[in-house]
Amino acid sequence: MRIGIFFGGPSREREISFAGGKTAFEYLDKSLFEPVPVFVDSFGRFILLQKELMYSSEIREFYPAPGIQKDGFKTYIESFPELAAAGVSAEIGKLISPLEFKEHFDFAFLAMHGPDCEDGAIQGLLEWYKIPYSGPGLMGSAVGIDKILQNEMIALVNGQEKKSWTLKYSQWVPKDYPLLFQVLKKHLGLPLVIKAPHQGSSIGVAIVKEDSLEEFVSAVNQCFFQIELDTETWKELDEAEKLAWGQKIANLDEGIGFPVILDGKTIYHPTTLISELEIYFSEGNDHALLSSSNAEDQVLVEEFVNGQEFSCGCIQFDDGSPLALPPSEVIKMVKVFDFNAKYKPGASRKRIPVDTTLEKNQEIQQMIAATFQQLGINACVRIDGFLTENGTILLHDPNTIPGMSPTSFIFKQMAEIGLNVTQALTYLVRQSLRERIRTGKHTWALRALLEKLDERIAANVATEKPVEHIVFDATDEAYVEARRRYGLLNAGGKVAPVPVLKAADGQFYQLPNPLMFKEYVSDVEDLLHADRHPLLVETSQKAAALTHFFAGDVSYDIIRIDNPVL
Repeated sequence: MRIGIFFGGPSREREISFAGGKTAFEYLDKSLFEPVPVFVDSFGRFILLQKELMYSSEIREFYPAPGIQKDGFKTYIESFPELAAAGVSAEIGKLISPLEFKEHFDFAFLAMHGPDCEDGAIQGLLEWYKIPYSGPGLMGSAVGIDKILQNEMIALVNGQEKKSWTLKYSQWVPKDYPLLFQVLKKHLGLPLVIKAPHQGSSIGVAIVKEDSLEEFVSAVNQCFFQIELDTETWKELDEAEKLAWGQKIANLDEGIGFPVILDGKTIYHPTTLISELEIYFSEGNDHALLSSSNAEDQVLVEEFVNGQEFSCGCIQFDDGSPLALPPSEVIKMVKVFDFNAKYKPGASRKRIPVDTTLEKNQEIQQMIAATFQQLGINACVRIDGFLTENGTILLHDPNTIPGMSPTSFIFKQMAEIGLNVTQALTYLVRQSLRERIRTGKHTWALRALLEKLDERIAANVATEKPVEHIVFDATDEAYVEARRRYGLLNAGGKVAPVPVLKAADGQFYQLPNPLMFKEYVSDVEDLLHADRHPLLVETSQKAAALTHFFAGDVSYDIIRIDNPVL
């Protein structure tokens, strides 16, 4: 089956999307699938990308094409609107239209995030052109993109009470800032959590911890994706500082991104923005408001919740019933968990399951499964939440296209039921195809595609493959390399890789799949002589039939061996 891997898109999360696209490209089972990279640019165009570009470090490294960037700035293609109607060089790839999709792939694997990518827009386009796709359908996607709607619907499902306030842009008037701050403090208390409702990856999230009007105004503006700038601040910047400021605006992980609106003008490039601001302030204006052309129209303000933070994936059995995976606890090592902290090594630690009772972990799973069903989500989701000090479970932020680096939450949790990254991706393709059939569109063609895929999966699982041992020392560097090799050998489909750790005690241990998804080798060593957590045992037993279909017989035992075969 030819799999079109869709990544990029116009959203602020496009680089996270690129990382997920790389995972699918590298780790899809090559004995079942042919990966076809499809880069979606900021103009919404579809480009069959040259495969070697999938190993670039970021999108701006190859697109716009080298040589187009100007004045030393590093920008995305939307800073050059004149290129929207231009062609694409053969070194980058080939432009295709939705009418041509079927010529190049049979299934669309969606690794895109944010507005237009995760909200039902691209899903609707694919349904119109009869292309099956991964992840939830139209309704689940529409709910999953809107944090305000999510809160209301989750409360209907589980009766949770979480204080929140929706602040509309029309209410955000400078003279009313102090009054709004007072009202929100009274209603929600401090700290205040402020969120842009249609963003993910911790973009557009701010926490107001202090009783500071200045901090509050800055946080709300951040989530509206706008910047207030006064003439005195601007004039204090030297030339180099203005250039650095312009670059920061263009960086989607810390700026509001281009195009921006200034005094009714649409500005596409940092050079033009700096020039326009010089003119604007020289004309006697003392205050400038810069707004993203894709600004939010309202922001969500929530009470701050004290408690253990967790993230829990939910997948499906073939009949559509939910299977909540073991929840992961997030232990933050930094004060503000923003975009950079979320994807910065060492900013957090993760443990499976949550450090609480078996019964409370089971309750989290039950609530996740119920929310998954009632919100109309299917195939796969990751839902975040808090376990408060008094034992209350509060859910928020369903992610219908979870982050998909090889060590993301969803893969760590699926590892605990015996699936490696390659098998988890096969599950996602297969179950998504099954869910597209349930919509009653293109039914018999999709059934034929599913039947053929099931035959290939069964034959693949039944094929005995030669064992290849991956022996590595008890260092983090060796562990990272062993994980990478383990993943690529699984994706190659020619051998059965078996990881073997030479532990600090000098003994060799054959490791089961879950132990290849920890963060540090010390985490692995801590588990070598420990009993498996009862929640992990219970969940893997529930998932046994599903796991067997995709992975065959799976062992969770750690085996000490004397002489590993190299």
